[in-house]
Amino acid sequence: MGHIKIRKALGTWTVRAGGAVLAETANGLELTEGSHPPVIYFPRSDIAMAFLDNSEQTTKCPHKGQASYYHIVTKSKTLENAAWSFDDPNPVAAAIKGHLAFHPSDTVTVERV
Repeated sequence: MGHIKIRKALGTWTVRAGGAVLAETANGLELTEGSHPPVIYFPRSDIAMAFLDNSEQTTKCPHKGQASYYHIVTKSKTLENAAWSFDDPNPVAAAIKGHLAFHPSDTVTVERV
């Protein structure tokens, strides 16, 4: 099984890319799945969605459902498939509906402030 746990992420979390703050929330959700590191999901209302473009990519998670992806468009470049969401998640992950998560990388920072 996936052993999915979702709880309120403590504190305030931000996402930065290309020198801009893309998201800041005190209402994030922390999702842990098995032994994977926790992932912070940000409410869509706390994300500057203007920086995000829909991607054609989708993936299927047996536990969470189908994920849709987004490119992050910064001043200097487009970061492909750098964010994702589950628009219609399976019941075990229902809490993350309306939230997006971001792939931390050398160009995308997800951190508690």
